[in-house]
Amino acid sequence: MIERRLHHELLQQLARSPAVAMLGPRQVGKTTLALEVAATSPSIYLDLESEADRNKLTEPELYLSTRQDKLVIIDEVHRLPGLFSHLRGLIDKARRSGKKSGQYLLLGSASLDLLKQSSESLAGRIAYLELAPFDICEVDAADRLWLRGGFPDSYTAPSDSNSVNWRRNFIRSYLERDIPLFGPRIPAETLRRFWTMLAHVQGGLLNSASLARGLDVDNKTITRYLDLLVDLLLVRRLPAWHGNSGKRLTRSPKIMIRDSGLVHTLSNIADMESLLSHPTVGSSWECFAIENLLQIAPPQVQASFYRSSGGAEIDLVLEIPGKETWAIEIKRSLKPKVRKGFHSACLDIKPDRKILVYPGNESYPMGNDVEVIGLKQIAKEVQAICVS
Repeated sequence: MIERRLHHELLQQLARSPAVAMLGPRQVGKTTLALEVAATSPSIYLDLESEADRNKLTEPELYLSTRQDKLVIIDEVHRLPGLFSHLRGLIDKARRSGKKSGQYLLLGSASLDLLKQSSESLAGRIAYLELAPFDICEVDAADRLWLRGGFPDSYTAPSDSNSVNWRRNFIRSYLERDIPLFGPRIPAETLRRFWTMLAHVQGGLLNSASLARGLDVDNKTITRYLDLLVDLLLVRRLPAWHGNSGKRLTRSPKIMIRDSGLVHTLSNIADMESLLSHPTVGSSWECFAIENLLQIAPPQVQASFYRSSGGAEIDLVLEIPGKETWAIEIKRSLKPKVRKGFHSACLDIKPDRKILVYPGNESYPMGNDVEVIGLKQIAKEVQAICVS
């Protein structure tokens, strides 16, 4: 079994907070990790997709008040949004009796909905963690991770064809069953087309007008579709850098599907040979590298990209509060080079480190204070920020 990087932090948060919400897309491993934690202490597991378990919570306070000595894991908690106010009363009652932490572990498949539901009722009583698909610090086979993505069943499938079939079923299930639970009814085929369009422009600037024309809808509808996929932790908006610059800078965010395996399935890329010959291979690897770094970076790190109207560009800017700013260029080449526009952009943002990320394993200096570093090595450095 692959050890999840979040395991230790989850244990720490459970020791500190009366409730912890672990958020992440479906099939990302939330239940598996929660049950691993449950095996170490008295616990009870409730899956709200099960009618029997939902019935147990018909009167939540009556059922849960007799289980205050256990860690209560509630899966798919967004299915009972009214539960949060009951949990507040139970947590406060336990606090008054001297028990302050480790009571409830809440698992949810969306970010914004769960945050809205819990933030008012459980303010000051809950900690939030996000479990993402496998990242490059958790697994060894970087190329397999890039091709298949990090969803556990996709990454560990016995063959590429099995992995593709899993991802196709995952996409179908999300479109037909899961997404309708979180937002207004959207025809599955329309949302599939939208998701596929995003895959074809992976890592590009958001162009709502172009997407709207492709689907024959208005810009507001595109925003609604995009918001939904972002809330479900399937798509990321990477904001543009806005510092005190006299240059004309791009303001539109970059849009990327967070899991590279889903990108490849939506683009009909089934194996490494097809991927390496595909026109989007460069943007695919760039977004794969960015997403891995952002999954690992602590929440306080501010991430953006830089692009000016004159062509100056930095693929990823990481601003570490009170410490440093990193300018990161990403190249899928074993002999990488930085463009002139990167140096021009660095004159504007004045980073503390200039980093060129590539697929190799060696690290070495390049001219103009640029460090060439392999993706896994820079990911470990980002990870070290979390504990420094």
